[in-house]
Amino acid sequence: MRSPPSSAPAEIRRTLLLCTAVPLWLTVQFCAVVLVAALPAAAGARPTDGGPPGRLTTAPVSAPPVVAGGFRWPVDGPPRPVRRFDPPPRPWLPGHRGVDLAAPPGATVRAAGPGTVLFAGPVAGRPVVTVGHSDGLRTTYEPARPSVAVGASVAAGDAVGVLLDGHPGCPVAACLHWGLRRGEEYLDPMALLGLGPVRLLPLDGRQP
Repeated sequence: MRSPPSSAPAEIRRTLLLCTAVPLWLTVQFCAVVLVAALPAAAGARPTDGGPPGRLTTAPVSAPPVVAGGFRWPVDGPPRPVRRFDPPPRPWLPGHRGVDLAAPPGATVRAAGPGTVLFAGPVAGRPVVTVGHSDGLRTTYEPARPSVAVGASVAAGDAVGVLLDGHPGCPVAACLHWGLRRGEEYLDPMALLGLGPVRLLPLDGRQP
């Protein structure tokens, strides 16, 4: 009898070789029982994603380019949040009053929604653009060198500035700090896109 292909799973090869050594009248029953047990185990041992064991490929955060409320991501390309909204328990305490999005230096910063430019200039030495929207909402973008003037009307996706590097705490080349306020209250800008809290992942897009 010809030897089984070397590429067959070890369990199947051992079974077929053993089958050649038993009397013919036992072969059919023996092989049927053992092969049925061996095949599921061999199939389950194959990797499903082709990647290193114990690591899963994770899809990037996604949302439609413009959601029902007329809002969109303020940077182009697949969005990569690197720091989530983490408001302080008291207004005077430290916290993170927005979401940081990774983007290359010089990237175009776009209005997240339609509105009017309320501010375009430096704040504490960093360039900031603020856009007012309906319902008293205001989005802020920093560090963004303004490309619009105060009073200008913008649509969702219109360029409002150019992203600079140097944002504090940014772990990559440049980050856009995207903020949202209603009155004096800081809100999570991800809510504009109908998304919940962001689950942050390593920058290679994988998780342990």
